Amino acid sequence: MQGSVPRRPLRFSTQTLLLQLGVVLLVALLSAAVHAWLTYDRVGREAENQALTLARTVASDPSVRADVQSISEQAGTPPPAELRDGPLMAEAENARIRTGALFVVITDETGLRLAHPDPDRLGEKVSTDPSEALSGQEITTRNTGTLGPSAGAKVPVYAPGTGTVVGEVSVGYSMETVGQSLARDIGPVALTAAGALLAGVLASFLLRRRLQRLTLGLEPEEISTLVHDQVAVLQGVDDGVIGISADGRISVFNAAAQRLLALPDLAGTLWEEAPVPAQLKSLTRPAPGGAQADAAEAMELVAAGRGLVASARKALHRREDLGWVVMLRDRTELQHLTRQLDAVGTMSTALRAQRHEFANQLHTLAGFMGMGQHQQAREYLARLAATGPLKFPVDQAELLQDPYLQAFVGAKGVEADERGVTLRIGPETLVRGQVTEPQDVTTVLGNLIDNAVNAAVAGSATDRWVELEVLDEPDDDGGTLHIVVADSGDGLGAGVDPEMVFAEGFTTAAAARGAGPVLSSGGHGLGLALARQLARRRGGDVRVLEPGSVGGPGAVFMASLPRTTAGAATDLAAKDSAAKDLAGKDNDA
Repeated sequence: MQGSVPRRPLRFSTQTLLLQLGVVLLVALLSAAVHAWLTYDRVGREAENQALTLARTVASDPSVRADVQSISEQAGTPPPAELRDGPLMAEAENARIRTGALFVVITDETGLRLAHPDPDRLGEKVSTDPSEALSGQEITTRNTGTLGPSAGAKVPVYAPGTGTVVGEVSVGYSMETVGQSLARDIGPVALTAAGALLAGVLASFLLRRRLQRLTLGLEPEEISTLVHDQVAVLQGVDDGVIGISADGRISVFNAAAQRLLALPDLAGTLWEEAPVPAQLKSLTRPAPGGAQADAAEAMELVAAGRGLVASARKALHRREDLGWVVMLRDRTELQHLTRQLDAVGTMSTALRAQRHEFANQLHTLAGFMGMGQHQQAREYLARLAATGPLKFPVDQAELLQDPYLQAFVGAKGVEADERGVTLRIGPETLVRGQVTEPQDVTTVLGNLIDNAVNAAVAGSATDRWVELEVLDEPDDDGGTLHIVVADSGDGLGAGVDPEMVFAEGFTTAAAARGAGPVLSSGGHGLGLALARQLARRRGGDVRVLEPGSVGGPGAVFMASLPRTTAGAATDLAAKDSAAKDLAGKDNDA
């Protein structure tokens, strides 16, 4: 007896083809069925709405209301013969014939028929419950009555003048008509489903050929072997990848993650005990309600001096929980560029406004000169010299002479004024040099002013203000700019460590709602942390001078930015040299 040849299993591409054909067929059938049901339901709703409109029309007819009230006031119900020849029967039949409705029925306040397509039913109780309509409600229904299945509506009939319900009007359209409408619509649906099925079959064949070409005819087991051999590729990506297995241990901690977090390889460490930022661990924890999501919303954080975007997604394989994958992306340079662009945009807006103001002033001077009003021109120039170059809602703005600071602080003053906060320049302000690093200066200064304005708005003081003092310290290698910002807010809050405000995620936004400062996990509270890091990279710092108190004054922040100004030391040296030369000439004389 010859041995039986073992049957060769279907190739993976063939299995995939059969599966795709089945899915396409199922989707086409389900789509056709759903479309048919939706069409049936839509036509039924249209019939209900049409019935409701007709019922309202009949029930609101003054003659119908008067006739129904007249019958309701009688001791009993008129005999069917009288109802058959009555005005209500004629009105109902005219409405039914005119609209093609299955029936238009009018009843009294007890539900007895006063008008019906079948005269033999007059004077009898209606077959469906009229209580809701008789209680003053308008309803739509789908039910089966004496004339067959219908989609209809019931509307109360009110007595003229009193508003009392004296009866109801019931209108219905045959569901057979609805079925006929569906039958007319199902043809295009069937053709569409057949076309979709044909397209799906063709696409499945094309996909099978493409799958064989892309996989070089390899089976899944062979592909799996190749994947395991290429695990080292993870170490070549720029994004940080952290894999957490189902038992809570770190299984992957690639080189990019080590670089971004400034940590050694933590593979094998328990995730909850790993020295990573707490915000990362929160991504893989259940929500407060206890539900565990398959993916966590991306969040921003600061770690090792870098602004990062972190996201987490649960790894599942055929409903098997494989753990979590945490992705880290470096946004430090992008954040700096964004802040610099915001600063440049703010200054550009302010400079455009200032240019427009200067143009108006020049036109005014030209007018005075053209009319020969030289004295008025001199007086106008004197007033301009007295008020200073800035025309912004900033008190003592003339103390700022640097154009970058003028434009930026002026624009911030406009923003603060729109929020009801007065921005003023402190009397000790003195900047003798010129700002040489406007991007860094405006980034730090903008963060401090924005935080101060937010604190002033959220504070309990009625007089809302922010005070800014700017001093420069000349040096041959580049002057140091010292910035002090105070506000009228309620301070940092009792028990808040001043150093905590520079932690990533710390925000005082909740203070406006009475919740106090909190740590945010939604990407907020990074401004002060990044400002301090930017200052420290230049050899400076940002710190809290005073924590403030409830009722004001609020917190006072100070920033030192070395190598951000130039010109003051050079000017002073030149003046000293000129003075020595002059003294030498006097001695010679």
